Order: sequence, then C-alpha cells, then structure tokens
Amino acid sequence: MRKISSTVASIALLFSTTAFAADFNVASNVGNVPFEFEDASGKVVGFEVDLIDLVAKHLGKTVDYTQMPFNSLFAAVQSGRANIAIGSITITKKRLESVSFSQPYYDADQCVTAATAGGIKNLDGLKGKDVAVITGSTGEIWATANSQKVGFSEVRRYDGNNDPMLDIATGRISAYIHDCPQDKYYIKDKPQYTIIDTISTSEQFGLMFTKNSPLLKDVNDAITELKKTGEIDKLHQKWFGAAADPKSSTVTVQVIPSL
Repeated sequence: MRKISSTVASIALLFSTTAFAADFNVASNVGNVPFEFEDASGKVVGFEVDLIDLVAKHLGKTVDYTQMPFNSLFAAVQSGRANIAIGSITITKKRLESVSFSQPYYDADQCVTAATAGGIKNLDGLKGKDVAVITGSTGEIWATANSQKVGFSEVRRYDGNNDPMLDIATGRISAYIHDCPQDKYYIKDKPQYTIIDTISTSEQFGLMFTKNSPLLKDVNDAITELKKTGEIDKLHQKWFGAAADPKSSTVTVQVIPSL
C-alpha cells in the first residue's frame, strides 16, 4: 500500500507546468473505472471524461487532464491549481465547507466486495477481519464510523482501486468497501470477486470546483441542458450498458448543492 503524502504545496508543484494551459484544468482520479481510466492505447476515457468533454464542447472551452490519487483531488481544487476535479466524488455537507459542486449526475451506494472463494457471505461475516478503503472516500468515512459496531480488525487505506482488488485476490485483505458502480463494473468479467453486501448510503456524485468558482454556473447550466437533451443518459448507456433510472440524478435536473 502506497502512503499518500500530498499537500497543497505538492499539488501546486504537480500542476506547475500545466496550470491555466486550458479553460478547464481537470484533476482526475484515473484508474477509477468506468468513470475515468486509461484504455489500451493510454488515452484517458470514461463516463466523467466524456461528461467533461461534452460540457467543454457545449461551452466552447478547452480541457487539460492531470492524474492523481483520489485524496489529492481536494488539495488540487482548494489550492486553485485545478479548477475542476472528477473521481466519482460524493457531494457531502462537510466537503461543501471548502469546495463547490455542480448538480449531481450519478447516484450510488457503497458495496462490500470480497473473494468468491473466501466464503464470506455478508457484512456480518467481516467481524474480526480487515477491510480496505480508499483514503478520503465516503467508504473510508463509513468504515471508520462503523468499525467498532461491525467489529473490523483493521481498516486499511489505499490510494486507488487496483491495489485493494489485487489484495483481495491474493488473500492479503478480506474485503473492500467502495462505490458500487465502479466495483460492479470492475468485477463483471472477474468471477474471483463477489459483492457480498450493499450499504445504503444514498450518495450522489458531482463535479468538484474551487469554492465559489466563477465556472460553476456555466458548467452547471450546461449539465442541465445535457440532461434535458438526453446526452448524459446516452453516456450512461455507453458506459453502464443500460439507460439510467428516469428518477435518478443522471436524468433529472437538480439544484446546485449548498450548505
């Protein structure tokens, strides 16, 4: 497991060669299938990448992407070195204290993934066992808050999605608490993994901005138009293989989140 040591200063250094090179300087959590990841050619693709590109086209803007671990996205936008971040980022009241979000465009819960051969049937079966989470994620928040109640032996923190999945497969970790959409997509052709439980957290993902960003209104208005024309639902069909629930935030126009 790699330890995250990012600070606002280090993020500023990371962006020093690309800051303000485009209208949208997007910090992205690449490796987060199917929202943003590298395809076989090395190109960054995914649901949120397509969404950003659609918004940019709608507004006549240019885009630059910079890759980093999930937990570094927050320092990137707070420092102003990125003006947008993507990474299936859940909108929360706590986060709204220091950043801004667009209206949500994806609804999610937390899933608990384990090895199929491990014999663990549900969340209760993790008493006395260790679990993996992504540092800074809502999965980490839930696991930390409920560790004593469930009886986890340890909550282990990772930078991204690949390492915990590998550690499940090799028996180094018992289970992984993470966003359901990514895990369902990741394991769809990997029978060695099983989702053993779902934690109803009713989360919603949005684009994250520097607090009170001047970009927010125009980008949010573009998302509204893309919902009304069905373009975001088309992205859902492309990446998830089915139309979104008509009542979901992928389809329905929502307000900009606020405290």
